[in-house]
This record gives sequence, C-alpha cells and structure tokens, in this order.
Amino acid sequence: MNGLRVAVVGATGAVGQVCLGILEERAFPAASIRVCASERSWGKKLWVNGQELTLEEATPELLGEVDLVFIAAGSDTSRELAPIAAERGAMVIDKSAAFRMDPAVPLVVPEVNAGDLDGHRGIVSTPNCSTTPLVMALKPLDEVNRVTRVTVATYQAVSGTGAAAQEELRVQSGQVLGGDAAQPDVYPHQIAFNVLPHVADFLDSGYTTEEMKMVFETRKILHRPDLAVSATCVRVPVMVSHSEAVHLEFEHPMSAEEVSEVLGKAPGVKLLDEPSSKVYPMPFDVAGQDPVYVGRVRRDESHPNGIVMWLVLDNLRKGAALNAVQIAEEMMSKGLLPRGRAA
Repeated sequence: MNGLRVAVVGATGAVGQVCLGILEERAFPAASIRVCASERSWGKKLWVNGQELTLEEATPELLGEVDLVFIAAGSDTSRELAPIAAERGAMVIDKSAAFRMDPAVPLVVPEVNAGDLDGHRGIVSTPNCSTTPLVMALKPLDEVNRVTRVTVATYQAVSGTGAAAQEELRVQSGQVLGGDAAQPDVYPHQIAFNVLPHVADFLDSGYTTEEMKMVFETRKILHRPDLAVSATCVRVPVMVSHSEAVHLEFEHPMSAEEVSEVLGKAPGVKLLDEPSSKVYPMPFDVAGQDPVYVGRVRRDESHPNGIVMWLVLDNLRKGAALNAVQIAEEMMSKGLLPRGRAA
C-alpha cells in the first residue's frame, strides 16, 4: 500500500489523541499507523480511522520499522526515543521541549519558518503551545515593520498540562459548586474559579521555565536572537484554548488598521475583531478550530510605536498536534522525509 508507515508515541494522551484525529481529518497518506504508550496501556485497543489498533511499546525495533514518528510525550521519553528513531532512518517530529533549543534541530511553525526544515538531521521540534500563536502574529508584521519589543501575558488552558489537569478542573468545579473545599493535586493550588500566575517551574530570576521558553523559542523561530521579549504565563480555569494579550513595539509607527490589514492576509491567522458588536476571539469558540484568531487590535496609548492585540488558539490543535502534522506535510512536499513513499 502506498504511503508512509507512521508511529504515534503518547497516543493515549491529550495531544496524541488529537494527533490521531487530525491524521484522519486531513487524509494523511499513512500506509499504516502504530500507536505507542506507556507500559500500563500496552495491549489495550484504540480505534483509529475505523481500525482497531493495539497499543504497543515504542521499542527500537518498532521505531526502525516506520518512516515517521510523532512523539507526543514528555521530554524524557523524547530524549530516549527520538535519537533511536532517527538513527534507524525514521523522521521524528517531537512535541516536547527536549530538542527545541538544540542548534542542530529545526524548531518550526510551517507558516513562519518552513525553510528551516531543509537543514534537519532526522529530528524536528514543534514549539511550545504559547509560542506558536505569538510567532504567527509577529512574523508577518515584522516583515513590514521591524518589531523591537514584545510583552505578552498568557491565559493558558488546563489541557496544556494534560488529561489529569482537565479532570482536576472538572472535579474541583463540582466540589466548589457543591460547597466543599477543592482538593488540589495536579496544581499546587485550586484551579477551579481561580487563576495561577505559575506555569511550570520558577527560576532564580523570578520567571518560570514556561515564560523563558516563549522568549528563547520566539527568537529562534523568527531568527531574531536579540529580540526583546518578556512573558508572564498564567493558568486559567479553561479546558481548551490558550489566550494571549500582546503588546508590540515597532521601529516605526503603525496604525491598528495597517496591522489588521497585514494580519488579515497572514497564513493560518484569522481576524475576529469587531469589539463594538462584542465580537472578539474567546477560548470556548476557538476550541476545535485550526487558525490563530486575532482581535482587539488597537494602538497602544502608552507608546507612539505600540500596538496591542488579543490572540486565541486551540492549544491541542495548532498549538500542538496540527502543527506537527503540518510539518510532516511540508516535509513531504519538499521531499525531505528519509523514506518518503507517500503517493
């Protein structure tokens, strides 16, 4: 059968499940799909594209029998498995943070820096789900008026932490509404009806690792190593979709109308910006959608060259799984897959 032999590692997780669904939605040319997960899931069944598949261990032998590996698991898993798969001739597209800042590994959002794929060595990284919408909005603007400074505050859904965090929000919401005390487990504090200015681990600087990911990944993807970026990342009681309040400073003044015109033509970006009619992107509406939605574009009253905007994307789709599948599609179109046999 013509097509690629595909493996999805982390197939039972939130991102892995969405990845499998997107492969089906987009009729990805897979001759076969192997689904891998942790030991507790081995032997269980998953229905994928009308077929019942058995969850397997991601052994070196299995990784040597496929053409393309999507890794939607933690960094430790990626560090262990990605080099093995690449050494055995498979192409690895990794969602974790394991290789993002490795100079030899492209960090790619196809609408922004697909050209970086040309230099791959068997592993390609996808960025953090909060970095993706930011660079998709920044890139087209930076091309017409150089961005000199970025300040961003994120409002991140619990699905960014995983399925256990989603369940914690469900359970805590019921506890609080029922008059009981919420019992935190995944997060250090109650997440239901609360916000936590704490995403990932704190560093000595006072920033978190999540915030610094946004700084370093944005610079790498945009090829702007000196770009001034400051981030504050906040976890909010939303199931799916990350939101961001973004303040930009440009080399030259730029009107909100000019910014909207540029973003309205940008690939993968959709304007939803009629605040007088109460039209703006919201997480609930964006969940299940592919674009990065932009609204509330306005002049920054505090800076002559400043613009403020509001971004929302589905963090499980374009923030994770969809971006990975789009990378594979781009590599197929460029003939960059090592054993690419896609029709």
